[in-house]
Amino acid sequence: MTVYPITDYDDAYANGAHIAGAGEFPPRWIQQAEGFRSTLKQAGRARTDLSCGPGDRHAVDLFLPEGAPKGLVVFVHGGYWKAFDKSVWSHLAAGALAHGFAVAMPSYTLCPDARIGDIAREIATAVSFCAGEIAGPIRLTGHSAGGHLVTRMISGEALLPEAVLTRIAGVVSISGVHDLRPIMRTEMNDTLHIDMDEARSQSPVLLEPLAAVPVTAWVGAKERPEFVRQNRALFDMWRGFETPMAIVEEAGRHHFDVIDGLADRDHPLCKAVVGAAG
Repeated sequence: MTVYPITDYDDAYANGAHIAGAGEFPPRWIQQAEGFRSTLKQAGRARTDLSCGPGDRHAVDLFLPEGAPKGLVVFVHGGYWKAFDKSVWSHLAAGALAHGFAVAMPSYTLCPDARIGDIAREIATAVSFCAGEIAGPIRLTGHSAGGHLVTRMISGEALLPEAVLTRIAGVVSISGVHDLRPIMRTEMNDTLHIDMDEARSQSPVLLEPLAAVPVTAWVGAKERPEFVRQNRALFDMWRGFETPMAIVEEAGRHHFDVIDGLADRDHPLCKAVVGAAG
């Protein structure tokens, strides 16, 4: 349990150290994602490695539903801005696809090869690219660092073109890191290189939402206390604006399994992402 005031910031943000069998999750994700992509490729419903920028990691996978898409869901992966890529998470598109949405999953340049502000701009470029591929409303979701990045898309200095921003119909941040200042006190900042100027300009809790887009702040109730606090911080700060806010602390879920609901069309998390009632 994290004790406040925090004396060990590394432990406060160490997810795997507090999850039984943590090392088993990444191989399982990779296996599930590979199988999912193979199935959709065979069905002609996967467009992978689409280039959306000049860099090697400026690429996106686009998965298509059966029939004309109702709109677009963009999922942005986590990994503290320094790990993973789009290929690990493909299976999480299943739920939104079952609701008739196309699903885009971008990669991005990782720290230390990019600053967090640079990554945010890359994601904005990827969202804009996908908006040109799929018509209709756009719904953003992301996990951990990805939760930070999707909330950054609708706050602070505008990164999305106005024509794309006006199409954003909802945002679900899952276990998002919305205040970068505590991360500056961890050892991983040797890789991230966050300074106070960047923390102030890139932390959604310190920024004003750009539009009244409905936002859900979602976290597992069994996560590290800092992630629960970060989730509540976004809810508390942004509900002071016109942004319609909701908050969920999902019982029994930790940082690695809180995303599982994205793959299930009937799970409340998936329904929140696609804007389905009930």
